[in-house]
Amino acid sequence: MKMSGAEILVECLKKEGVRHVFGYPGGVVLNIFDVLYDEKDLDLILTRHEQAAVHAADGYARVSGKVGVAIVTSGPGATNTVTGLATASMDSIPIVVFTGQVPTMLIGNDAFQEADIVGITRPCTKHNYLVKDVKDLAQTVREAFHIASTGRPGPVLIDLPKDVTSGMCDFVWPKEVNIRSYNPKYEGNKWQMKQAAEEITKAKRPVIMAGGGVILSGASKELKELAELTKMPVTVTLMGLGGFPGTNNLSMGMLGMHGTYCANMAVQNADLIVGIGVRFDDRVTGRTADFAPKAKIVHIDIDPTSIRKTTRVDVPVVGDIKQVLKEIIKNLKETKEQWGAVRKSWLKQVDIWKMERPLDYEHDNKIIKPQFVVEKIYELTKGDAVICTEVGQNQMWAAQFYKYDKPRTWLSSGGLGTMGYGFPAAIGAQFAMPKATVFDIAGDGSIQMNIQELATAVINKLPIKVAILNNRYLGMVRQWQELFFNERYSHTNLDVVPDFVKVAEAYGAVGLRATTPDEVEPVIKEALKIKDRPVFMDFVVDWHEKVYPMVPAGAAIDEMIFGEKKEKKQKFDSSQIKIA
Repeated sequence: MKMSGAEILVECLKKEGVRHVFGYPGGVVLNIFDVLYDEKDLDLILTRHEQAAVHAADGYARVSGKVGVAIVTSGPGATNTVTGLATASMDSIPIVVFTGQVPTMLIGNDAFQEADIVGITRPCTKHNYLVKDVKDLAQTVREAFHIASTGRPGPVLIDLPKDVTSGMCDFVWPKEVNIRSYNPKYEGNKWQMKQAAEEITKAKRPVIMAGGGVILSGASKELKELAELTKMPVTVTLMGLGGFPGTNNLSMGMLGMHGTYCANMAVQNADLIVGIGVRFDDRVTGRTADFAPKAKIVHIDIDPTSIRKTTRVDVPVVGDIKQVLKEIIKNLKETKEQWGAVRKSWLKQVDIWKMERPLDYEHDNKIIKPQFVVEKIYELTKGDAVICTEVGQNQMWAAQFYKYDKPRTWLSSGGLGTMGYGFPAAIGAQFAMPKATVFDIAGDGSIQMNIQELATAVINKLPIKVAILNNRYLGMVRQWQELFFNERYSHTNLDVVPDFVKVAEAYGAVGLRATTPDEVEPVIKEALKIKDRPVFMDFVVDWHEKVYPMVPAGAAIDEMIFGEKKEKKQKFDSSQIKIA
């Protein structure tokens, strides 16, 4: 039966199991949106910006483990997806983005709303396509979903000229995908896995360093088994939060620039680092030459290009983390080693580091501390919530003071550091898990990047809780200016911030505000009661607060600063805040 390209696209999406698509219409994609008008099995969620559509697809993918999908128009619609694609690429998130394109005969003629989106996005997608013949569409969609979701996941873009979506042909669904140049390796080398097990057995001071790959592989159970079997303490990267239970005795929390004292000290004094699904990026390693100077490094990752990319590796293992860990655990069980006795003194030292410098802050009964807000959210949700964040201080405090016991409950832009990510990602997360409690922990600067998505959340009756840590500054940049630029606050003081309560109400959402510590708990409790629309909680917090510990740029990760010296603070008065 002959079908139009638009009809073929929708049928392909249904065959891939897609139920939610995020998008924004435009002239050259009208054929697709016209087909969606009568579609009962596919729900298109209209966002208010194309960047938000991609972030929502990203959030949907992170929570569900499925491929997220977005559809936008050509030209500016397509170019608005670039930030979302780069965000997903850096964090290895499987999404497929469809962009409209001018008819094939006009490509290259600077036609109205034409942009070379394939060329523009080549550096920030796992792969991309320009479909020139409607007969190739079904095969292309099938390949795109396969590429996005297999191996190291990532974003794939498909550019659809208008004459392709309007063209007619027989619909043939490809049963299999065979791409000659793309064959991800899932099974690890047996000799290397055996060598990894031997290094674990020999080590006296080992540390497991787990990243986002553990979550993407669905290997959290295997990671926990490995740690508890061998009594190896575990630290996680920002992207690895939730991959290992934060409340487990073996957990040391996050490492790196704003990691815990315990995690950073353990890594620097370890004799073995078992890196699992990590990239060893600069925020984790600090000064690379001095990273884990006493340790051998075992690195397990499905992406061979990630191994030895930034740091030396003694035992590389390429393969799917879940499969590799199962094999290593099997090898370790055959040793009959008494791990508790072997690691007793090391675990005691780790506990000493935990007690010496736990994550803490200077409490105050008059001024709201941002860390206190995060602690209260954790307490009142009992740790059972999906936490999304924006980027900056809010992101780091959410990583430090909320304990993540389950995978796919932490959504944050780790690699690209995208302000404006959290709120639309929360929208995607809420669609993926309608019954979950979803929070976006935000800053007053970053929430304004995609604040228009309040309309999307209100229309779809999404009960997302947005906790705005309102310090009237671009906080993390201000922190660097204070510490390293002689307190020259160049263009980081937001001075006038909107009345977030009124903004929420203008969109039909609920707005709440807390200006003193005793108002924090009632505001969160009130927000948790609301089930039919989003809530903005404006927490007016101490603008002096900084994220500690902190490893300055170019320092080793055990060269941390803590800010113990009491700062001279201005008298705080919430009535002095300027609200537009």
